Parts: sequence; structure tokens; C-alpha cells
Amino acid sequence: MQSSLSFQQLLFRASHWLALVCRLVAGVALIGLLAVTIADVSTRYLSRLTEGAIALRVSGSVELVSYLMLFALLAAMAANVEKSQVVVEAFSHRLPQSIKNRIQGLFLLGFTALGLILFVGLLDSAAAATQYGEITQDLRLPMGPIFQLAAVLSLLLGLRSFIHALLGMIYATGEEAPHGE
Repeated sequence: MQSSLSFQQLLFRASHWLALVCRLVAGVALIGLLAVTIADVSTRYLSRLTEGAIALRVSGSVELVSYLMLFALLAAMAANVEKSQVVVEAFSHRLPQSIKNRIQGLFLLGFTALGLILFVGLLDSAAAATQYGEITQDLRLPMGPIFQLAAVLSLLLGLRSFIHALLGMIYATGEEAPHGE
């Protein structure tokens, strides 16, 4: 029993540290997204106020915001995958919590598959983009590293989903859903 308890603690710790990394990436991406948006709106407004005398622009702002949003969403999904499940109480309200947690663990295997499919697809896109020298439209940034970072974040989604699937199916642990009771 001691070895299984230590394996459970190892899974919890690994999940906790991966979640912290994902939250950091999501936070940095959101701050960058906000900074680009504020800078773009401010420079446009300044240009309008001065009737074009000061014509500063944030070039590629739409492109930057879209890629930063991609990173923020993937990282946030990976950081909170165990907390984001919708529970349909009509089917499970009379089941014991341990059975509900095991069902949620089984459900998280779907997110594991999703994360791995995204990882493989994005890694393939990164290889193709690197091989053919694909660049972004406005800023002319190489697409390979963008796809690689998205692939890593998708892998983290799959990995954290798998960890919580194991915790749910083997140990019947899971996030308690707030019911407002």
C-alpha cells in the first residue's frame, strides 16, 4: 500500500508542477496579448487625436494577438483540464463520489487522445513549416517554432489529462464540483 500511495503522490506532484508551468505560459501569453492590444489601440487613438501627425503603428498586431491567444488557450486548457468537466447530474446524482471520479477518469482519456492527436498534427506541421521555410504573413516570423510550442502545449494537455485519468480510474480521486449547496 505504501508504494501505491507514493505513486499517487508522485502523480499529484507531477500534475501540480506541470500545471504551474502551463499557468505561467498562459499568464505570459495573456499579458503579451494585452500589451499588444493596448499598444495598438493607443497608437491608433493617438494618430486619430493628432490627425495623423503622430502615426505610430504596431505592425502585425492581429497576427501577434492570434498566436498569443493560441498559446494562452492551449496552456490554460492544459493547466485546468481536471477542473473543467461538465457533470450531468441527471445520470450520476445517485452514484457514489468514487464511481463519479472513476467515470471522470475514463472521460479524461478522451482529452488525453485529443492532446496527443493535436501534438502529432502540430509536430508534423512544424516539420513541414521548417522544411519549406513557411513564415507568418505580416511579421515574417518562422512558423516552425510557433507550431512546435503549440505542439508542446498540446502534449502537456495530453499528459496532464492522462495523469488525472489514472488518478481517477485507479484511486478514484478527482476534483469536487461546486454545487452551491
